[in-house]
Amino acid sequence: MSLRKHPLLGYFLITSVLNIGYGSIFTLLAEFRSEFGFSEGQLGLVASVGFFAGFVSQVALAPLADRGHTALLVKGGVFVAALGMFGMVASSTILTFVLSRILFGLATGATTPAIRRLIITRAPENLGENLGRLTAFEIAGFVVGPILASVLFQIGGLMLPFLVMGILNLLLFLWVLRLDLSTDPGDGVKRATLPLLRIRGIQSALFAGAAFYLAIAYFEATWSLLLTDLGAETWMIGFSLSVFVLPLVVIAPKAGRLAQRVGHQPIIVWSISAATACTVLYGWVASVWGVMLLSLVHAIADAFTMPANQIAVALSSPREQIATAQGLFSATGTLVGGTVAFLSGWLYETQGPRTTYNLCAAAMLVFLALSIWRGTRTRDQDSAMASYG
Repeated sequence: MSLRKHPLLGYFLITSVLNIGYGSIFTLLAEFRSEFGFSEGQLGLVASVGFFAGFVSQVALAPLADRGHTALLVKGGVFVAALGMFGMVASSTILTFVLSRILFGLATGATTPAIRRLIITRAPENLGENLGRLTAFEIAGFVVGPILASVLFQIGGLMLPFLVMGILNLLLFLWVLRLDLSTDPGDGVKRATLPLLRIRGIQSALFAGAAFYLAIAYFEATWSLLLTDLGAETWMIGFSLSVFVLPLVVIAPKAGRLAQRVGHQPIIVWSISAATACTVLYGWVASVWGVMLLSLVHAIADAFTMPANQIAVALSSPREQIATAQGLFSATGTLVGGTVAFLSGWLYETQGPRTTYNLCAAAMLVFLALSIWRGTRTRDQDSAMASYG
């Protein structure tokens, strides 16, 4: 299949490659401590600063895609991502590592909403399925990143993973220069982002997104600790991540299609409720295989939540602010993820798994209740749905 003739697949691949680099840093944090003597606080800064840089660019740069600069954001984002990776290779101090992470966070934050705008506007009749496919490629990138980083570290040491990923992003940039990134340029009018927060559908989607990303951040920060405490070996932790990801990759496109057909809100309510139940049980099940079975159920639920949330944002946003709304949604997830990932490890160490996961589930229920409250269908949403077919 030619990617030039089928550019949607090209858009999916861009997102996947960027996400390979995004998650790799977490795999190598302990090696940074050994190699450079960084403290736990400095490592936390390196890990979290990319999230907050992404938050800034998702809010500040995403509106440019709605004003006709989609291609610039995608090309520029991929190029800056390569610079960020090469910066990691050349770094030896905490300052240069932080600056390199900031570059990469800014790049991915600028690119993601632009890619979603391309996908939404290119094939609105398949909005749900395509957003589900994008979810599958995003998750695949997150999984491949840590695995690739671990293998490359064993082969060539700490800097080789970042060198290879920098080269990969540079090759991606050269290819993106030839990819069809044309889309509806919009009217060129500069519009503020904050008024989107007055739209009930956007509010509902953001609350649901906060519940979803809260659980994901807890999972990423504490999962290996939980399995290790239950007696799991290293290979089992890696296997459990594969178990979690497989349903997301396989089910998400079908889940997105279903959410477009039957409505995103009931899908979101039931899937987040299931994820909340799993989150509570993580702290109470005393078996490695029992916890892994729960994670499989959790993954199936998330496979429905992710595309349904993105559909909710797309159908609630004004057509002239598609990328802006997607950027706002991603920024919410980035902010929640960065904050919770920084705090949840400490909470697990000081309070234990039961308290940690109970608090997470309680917060998820609060956000879900707020999402349901603000999710009543309005005439504006009905009009948006009609415009997307």
